Amino acid sequence: MDKQYLRGGFQTARWLTIGFSLILAAATPACFAESAATPASNGDIDLARRLEGAFERVAEQASPSVVVITTKHKAPTVSESQGGEDQENGQQFEGSPFEFFFRRMPQQHAPDVESQGSGIILRKDGYILTNQHVIDGGGQITVLLKDGTKFTNATVVGIDDRIDVAVIKVDGKDLPAAKLGDSDGVKIGQWAIAIGAPYELDYTFTVGFVSAKSRSGVASHGGNAYEDYIQTDAAINPGNSGGPLCDIEGRVIGINTLIHGLNRGIGFAIPINMAMDSADKIIKEGKVKRPWIGIGISEFSEDKDYADLVKGVKEGVVVTEIREGTPAAKSDLQPADVIVAVDGTPVKTPRELQQQILHKNIGQKVVLNVVRGAKKMEVTIQTDEMPDQLQTVSLEHRLTPKAESAFGLTVQTLTKDLAERLKIEASDGVVVTDVADGGVAQEKGLQRGDVITSVDRVPAHSVEDFKSAIGKADQDKGVLMYVRHGRATTFVVLKDSK
Repeated sequence: MDKQYLRGGFQTARWLTIGFSLILAAATPACFAESAATPASNGDIDLARRLEGAFERVAEQASPSVVVITTKHKAPTVSESQGGEDQENGQQFEGSPFEFFFRRMPQQHAPDVESQGSGIILRKDGYILTNQHVIDGGGQITVLLKDGTKFTNATVVGIDDRIDVAVIKVDGKDLPAAKLGDSDGVKIGQWAIAIGAPYELDYTFTVGFVSAKSRSGVASHGGNAYEDYIQTDAAINPGNSGGPLCDIEGRVIGINTLIHGLNRGIGFAIPINMAMDSADKIIKEGKVKRPWIGIGISEFSEDKDYADLVKGVKEGVVVTEIREGTPAAKSDLQPADVIVAVDGTPVKTPRELQQQILHKNIGQKVVLNVVRGAKKMEVTIQTDEMPDQLQTVSLEHRLTPKAESAFGLTVQTLTKDLAERLKIEASDGVVVTDVADGGVAQEKGLQRGDVITSVDRVPAHSVEDFKSAIGKADQDKGVLMYVRHGRATTFVVLKDSK
């Protein structure tokens, strides 16, 4: 193409651009002047006033059902908090000119420790819903209502520490009960209004939006299985805990429970449907009973090494461990099984599996669709009541190394005498006697006293079986081992790090 033609085209484009810029510059002041001179229309103002009125109605209607909860308990005396060093120094200098400076002072009682939170009135006869951590620590619980009514001796009906809720009771009548919404119908982007007592500023009203739903893994207790938070940017601060998160109609859609740092616009609330499920059980039975099957789980895609060993599965939930004496231990379920459905309902994540089980009745039979290796199968399990505490057994490690593998493992055959000496209930397999520092086995969490029962699904009754299976395994691809750890059976995939 002719260079002169190109040069002429560029010049023409440049002048067109300059001309357009001059026209725009000349027109812009007039546009801005016209815009500045144009007042907001009555329609805009009316819309703003209607929204303002909606917020005022929420404050007016919802606030009376919100309570301020103060807990008071005894603080340790000054002498109790000082430890033993001062007392020893006092004895050392007794009778000397320095005795005065080290003389032990009489006990001084510090003022009672008070903490404050919020709650909502559930029923007219005095049942109140709040966070478990708000009433933690015992002591006197005082409840203050919006109209100034005070109850000084509230009683704890029950708690559910798995989702951080509690129900307390005051001796009241015709109290203004909260209007409850449906948290299952909450949508991201809708208004979210928090009411509570942050920093002892009673009945503070803040507005934001629902930022997200079904948040998990955000609580300080580390990924509670029942986390299902509503996230909001409405200002939530210490003291808001236990108070309501409301929608634009004043209905409670969540119970505010925690913040992710201060002044970051990230707060979390327990969905009211979940909270009320626990509250109803607490009021009726004094505790929350949940069904369970007794397994540890993780998302299939999280363990890349194991995912490489399973064909034909893209999504599902991996059984990472099976606890002793549980419904799962009494069934045909095995560690490393991939659960893809519960009673025909697909499950892709641990939360989906947990929710499916939680909606079953205690004692109900459940059919799990499972993939084991390349085989698809069904496993039937009968749910049981979840125990209050899950116990583990510590092992004594008086072991003698016998054989080693390529993964930094040292094992020996588990005999009956060795099992009794180590207080291991398993009687078959090889016991881990040593784990090399920095090795693959250590990275995967194997410990001394763990019992390996199979290698690549082949039983390992002895050291010879173990060595033979390791020799036949493809260590680059990964070796699947079933492991007995304490009172649970789990699995690991060990892969050559080369």
